[in-house]
Amino acid sequence: MPIYQAGSLNTSALTAPDLYVQVVAPQTQYINGVATDGLGLVGIASWGPVNSPFQISSASDQALYIGSQQNRKYDLATAVAISLQLGATNLNCVRVTDGTDIAASVALKDVASSPATGVTLTAIYSGTTGNSIQAMITAGSAVSSYKLTIYLPGQTAEVFDNITGNGATFWTNLVNAVNNGQTSVRGASQLAIATVGTSSALPNVTATYSLTGGTDGAASITDAALVGSDGTSTTRKGMYALRGTNSQVINLVGLTTSTLWPTVNTFAASEGSYAVSQFSAGTTYVSAAALLNTAGVDSWNFKAMVGDWVYWLDSVNGLTRMVEPATFEAANIAARSPSISTLNKAISTIVSTQRNLANQPYSLSEIGAINSARLDVITNPCPGGNYFGIRSGRNTSSTASQNDDTYTRMTNYLSLTLAASFGGVVGQNQTADLRRETKSTIEAFLQNLDDQGMIGDPNGAASFAVTLDSTNNPDSQVALGYMQADVAVKYLNVVRYFLINLEGGGSVTITVSNSASN
Repeated sequence: MPIYQAGSLNTSALTAPDLYVQVVAPQTQYINGVATDGLGLVGIASWGPVNSPFQISSASDQALYIGSQQNRKYDLATAVAISLQLGATNLNCVRVTDGTDIAASVALKDVASSPATGVTLTAIYSGTTGNSIQAMITAGSAVSSYKLTIYLPGQTAEVFDNITGNGATFWTNLVNAVNNGQTSVRGASQLAIATVGTSSALPNVTATYSLTGGTDGAASITDAALVGSDGTSTTRKGMYALRGTNSQVINLVGLTTSTLWPTVNTFAASEGSYAVSQFSAGTTYVSAAALLNTAGVDSWNFKAMVGDWVYWLDSVNGLTRMVEPATFEAANIAARSPSISTLNKAISTIVSTQRNLANQPYSLSEIGAINSARLDVITNPCPGGNYFGIRSGRNTSSTASQNDDTYTRMTNYLSLTLAASFGGVVGQNQTADLRRETKSTIEAFLQNLDDQGMIGDPNGAASFAVTLDSTNNPDSQVALGYMQADVAVKYLNVVRYFLINLEGGGSVTITVSNSASN
């Protein structure tokens, strides 16, 4: 009695009489939505790989991959610290340099009268963080062996113990231990790469070595370097290194050149992402509106913040710094469900803004002008109280039905989820069962969203409809290999204007009904 998975048995070619069992998968499948909290950050750092995305989800990851924040423009560690404070923990980071970055290094010497280099240790990444790495060779735990310790403050020391050998053999064994690890004892170093030198003498076991010469390659960074260039997975630079990382929100840290925004917007649209940027510090909303129109960005995949920059307490460096507003809003968006707008939500980590510090709060007419200009701004107060928050909650689209943050987020979320879930349909025969199974899977997913309050109609109408049958799949189209599903989804609309009609006075007549009503 042979058993087959459904589809693997050629039933028209059976010759031996027998019982054949085909295991059929459940006809109704269920799918989960893609993660919506991916935040792509591009900036400069004092440590970490260059033009290669890496993930950070905690403060310990930040210390391990990019080092502490610094008071400088384009600083990736600052953006990471702020994002973590605001609850964004799925950070896809890309470090860029101006090409002058250097990895710190040091030569480990022997005990000869004219000390020769046994091994050169070079920091695994370029950057000034590498200048804090120290190393020393001491007696090993086993007899006639040595121990190499590599240490970066704030990180667990790397210990390569019981390295044996005489003369040049010892130095070769040390190189192998550092670069390849010591079998099950420990892996290769995550701090340095070793290169063998010329020594054939014993190592110096009293010296402490400090790596030096590391540079960040950040002196001549420009906005264009953050944008970078496209290519293959090994040649992409800057923003393009985020391709395929599911970064549904993108922040090029400190970018203010509006002429680059069309390029950023094109990339964001192709990735199903929402890019957030800003004008330079001090740019008024009037000037910003003119610059946005000149840039030609009219898109629901892009948000532009007025040049009213934010003051933030940098506890690491012990000062209150002015930081670009997009860093706060990008993290604010990524930390929330795609159906939730950041409009009127408190951002607790902000000390002040340029306008608030100057005691120049925005008037209601100014807020209206900012909204009409397709811009956004962080300010205090908000409609909900005296806190710092977003006062527009919109993207740069001029289309009224698409200009809300939640339209961008929900559309990208649904598009990416459907794209990731039904690739298996391609290559199957278009049957009534396939249509029914695909339709029911989409409907089950959308019903879950309705149940969770992510989509819906407050007036009681249906929140979605899926058509996948003969009405939208005529024979002429099916014969060419097409199968079409038409999916309509009702998003929840954000309350932007709450009107209360108050009738008061001594002559007002109040009628109270004793019966329950909706």
